[in-house]
Amino acid sequence: MLNHQDHVFLFASLGSKDPSTARKVHIRRLYDIFQLSVARRDFQRARRAWSILVRCKEVDWAAMWTTGLLLLGDAPQDDECSTLKLDYLRAMMLQKLEQRETILQEVILRFIHRRQYKEALNELELYLPAFPFQDNPVLHTYAGLLALYIGQPPPEQKGRHAVFHGTFDPIAIRESQSHFEHALTRDPDNVVARGFIDSVVRLLYIYMMHSKWSDRCFISYLR
Repeated sequence: MLNHQDHVFLFASLGSKDPSTARKVHIRRLYDIFQLSVARRDFQRARRAWSILVRCKEVDWAAMWTTGLLLLGDAPQDDECSTLKLDYLRAMMLQKLEQRETILQEVILRFIHRRQYKEALNELELYLPAFPFQDNPVLHTYAGLLALYIGQPPPEQKGRHAVFHGTFDPIAIRESQSHFEHALTRDPDNVVARGFIDSVVRLLYIYMMHSKWSDRCFISYLR
């Protein structure tokens, strides 16, 4: 039997159980090296330690999916790295069913990081109709913000009269309103959704009033 008092570990792991075999002591030591390497941002050494840890049955590597994501790198302009992270996160959604909502949030943030706003909204619309995503106010808020952004005119066309020049997408704005309303239904204290829904309602009102004015002018012209 090992004398547990001879072993001091820097980080809690494996349920913080005292190691009862030499193998478990080595795993705990390796886990310490791994965590220290991450803390020091020595990702090359951390990856080497991680590649051994994930092969150990004592380590629930899927539960440490956020750490795995960190080790994939974070180069903003590296499309290959970004695509690899998206594939990794989608795989984790199948592994950690109880954390699907949190992982989906990371997926959406990755799309936004790549300025792929339409793809981010499409990804949300794929999951939001299903349980448990449909009851998540954060995901509905993301969808509302994305739809609102997509529905606005390009930067070079923005201005007081952008609504009147065909560059304003009322369908996307209505979709944004619907998502904000869903978010507030599930979380009445959601300050982001509450703050933006007033702007959405105001945009739709301007569009509606302008549409009515245009219809009246057209009818008068025909007469």
